[in-house]
Amino acid sequence: MHVSLPQNFKIVDASAGPVTTNGGVTCDYVSLKGVKRAWIVASFTQAVGHATTVQPQMATAVAPTGATSITASVPGWINEDTAASDTLVAQTAATSFSVAATIKKKQVIVEIDPALFGPTYDVLGCTISNSAQATDFVSVVYFLEMGYAQATPPTHITD
Repeated sequence: MHVSLPQNFKIVDASAGPVTTNGGVTCDYVSLKGVKRAWIVASFTQAVGHATTVQPQMATAVAPTGATSITASVPGWINEDTAASDTLVAQTAATSFSVAATIKKKQVIVEIDPALFGPTYDVLGCTISNSAQATDFVSVVYFLEMGYAQATPPTHITD
């Protein structure tokens, strides 16, 4: 079975490229309408060690109306040193995921089942905690698995 990444997944730059985690980061919010599953992929470059946290959020609109932290535990994976290895280590399911306070390039992947949000919430976002370090950066991308493949998937940055 052939799967085309851009036809089967909506790929959304949630942080508008690499941004400093100094002061924290609020990522863009995306609608999960028509989405089977979503992944938050956060890639960190830490010049100063900090136990930075990825906190998935849910909302009722991409504004983000009613934004709140997720309450259901979800699967997550972390690679604490992407320069040395491509191995993602499964974490215990949780409502947020933190990297170790080490000077490394890291990656965090969080898997979201939209059904976990219940009938009220249908929007996904995330926040990255304040590292208080101007030289620590993150880039966040959402991968949204669409209900069916299409040459040009619909926008998800509007309701």
